[in-house]
Amino acid sequence: MSETIFISGIDTDAGKSYCTAWLARRFMDSGLSVATQKFIQTGNVGRSEDIELHRRLCGTGPLPEDADLTTAPVILSYPASAQLAARLDNRDIDVSAIDRSRQLLASRYDVLLIEGAGGLMVPLTDDFFTIDYIATRQLPLALVTNGVLGSINHTVLSLEAIAARGLQLKYLLYNTHFDSDAVIAQDTREFIARYVARHFPDAEMLIVPSLS
Repeated sequence: MSETIFISGIDTDAGKSYCTAWLARRFMDSGLSVATQKFIQTGNVGRSEDIELHRRLCGTGPLPEDADLTTAPVILSYPASAQLAARLDNRDIDVSAIDRSRQLLASRYDVLLIEGAGGLMVPLTDDFFTIDYIATRQLPLALVTNGVLGSINHTVLSLEAIAARGLQLKYLLYNTHFDSDAVIAQDTREFIARYVARHFPDAEMLIVPSLS
């Protein structure tokens, strides 16, 4: 049985792409075949810069499914939230195309990691959000956070949304790349670790080392 994990973040710049690649490499090093998929790519035409970053950081080169955009089935040109980018491109977001790609990749690889677009509450339409996609497809979730001032607030709000939807939090990925203030970063990391241990005892908190 393959495993599919949706990777979201506490905000747009939490470091999802890097953490997705890091987690993919972690699974690869354990001997599993891994694919990554971009949920919805904005700010590109005909390519996904996030998929390209995954491949570069993992050191795999392109996957066969990158060529026909199976790994990035919805690409929108304007760098904005999904619903705005779709409106500006005069398109509807084809959720069924995302599902078909997800199912195909899951049938070919041991692990599929789906990188979201922004945070959990990014809208696809006025009444359908990223978190609704995760919930309706019953996907386990990895949440990316960091030590930026304000991250505790964003992280706890995201975790409360996860709990309210009854989602499975599989990983809390703490991205150390943003640890510019050692005092704030240490307190943030320790607070989040305590919160996750109390409220999501089955989740694993992983510390993601910085590239630098």
